[in-house]
Amino acid sequence: MAGKRTIEDIARLAGVSKTTVSRVLNHKPDVDPATRERILRIIEEQSFVPNIAASGLAGGRNRLIGMLIPSLTWPLIPDLLRGIAEAVEDTPYELVLYSIKDEDLERDRSEVINRLLATQLTAGLLAVFPGPASEQLTRLYKQGFPIVIIDDQIEQTTPWVGTDNTAGAYTAVRHLIKLGHRRIAHIQGPPEYLASHDRYNGYRQALLEEGIIPDPDLVLVGDFLPPTGRACASTLFELPLEKRPTAIFAATDQMAYGVLTAVEEYGLSVPRDIALVGYDDDAPSAHVRPALTTIRQPIFEMGQSGIELLLSMLSETHRSTHSDWSPTKFGRSSIGKDRETQPPEPQPVRIQLPTSLVVRESCGANSHISVSTSAGDDLR
Repeated sequence: MAGKRTIEDIARLAGVSKTTVSRVLNHKPDVDPATRERILRIIEEQSFVPNIAASGLAGGRNRLIGMLIPSLTWPLIPDLLRGIAEAVEDTPYELVLYSIKDEDLERDRSEVINRLLATQLTAGLLAVFPGPASEQLTRLYKQGFPIVIIDDQIEQTTPWVGTDNTAGAYTAVRHLIKLGHRRIAHIQGPPEYLASHDRYNGYRQALLEEGIIPDPDLVLVGDFLPPTGRACASTLFELPLEKRPTAIFAATDQMAYGVLTAVEEYGLSVPRDIALVGYDDDAPSAHVRPALTTIRQPIFEMGQSGIELLLSMLSETHRSTHSDWSPTKFGRSSIGKDRETQPPEPQPVRIQLPTSLVVRESCGANSHISVSTSAGDDLR
């Protein structure tokens, strides 16, 4: 019956590829106008109702990619999505977006992952900042399900795209040390994220290398967002004068914005009274006053590289087998074979993109810090 036509039927009747039909259905560019008109006419004549999942299954290949993100409100998500969408634009795949509530990280992530996989319609999964869920995702990957993680993974056990958070934080703190600061506070991100630990480690490494013992009173924990940056800065500003930091390294720009609010509330000035460096280079950072010195992450490129890696894995899967998940994919040894006769398992692909220091007004790079040679003396 005409109502049961598939995308393959429409492609055959129009004399084009399934990809071309898919591009017309999804209003994508680069289709000859006459071809587009012919396909649309045939679709109307055949009373064809497109079904992305069904059309993928009819061709023996799923056309949906699951994408797991922490929350649409996270400042980094728009740039990531732009990079991902641009890479998917010219492929037959479509994205299924799942966002996660922050209230119960482990439970919500498990529920979403299970719900996403239960349909058996997703060809693979791109997981962004999965936090504790990286453990569950690793198990799925080892069962043969194509998964790529963008940042934040406890161990390098699945294909991964990210940046060196330790090196980025080290660069930020070394910059402050070179400006003469020795009492440098750090506002960490939440402990459930590996990035928080890595950025703390970079902070600590830079201090120790300079012979500065990290002061526990100068390390506070936030949640990546402005209110905790403000609260942590207020705590630091309440310290006795001789213990207060002369500089703050915030683990995200968002928390640095909160620090700027607290600075104003306490009648202080950045960078005269306190130097400030953030992390991420969010769009507003060039426009706050003073403009924020920060570590720039290539967020757009991280999204683009992550989805391109997953697409290459899906292409390899399709070439090697038309069956569902298989532990033999991507170089893993076959179940039931003598492991001693098998070559060592290759390490999953790891793509690490560079960060860079963006120097603006908030660090006081154009100011001169007088460093005292006497213990306990203030830095001015």
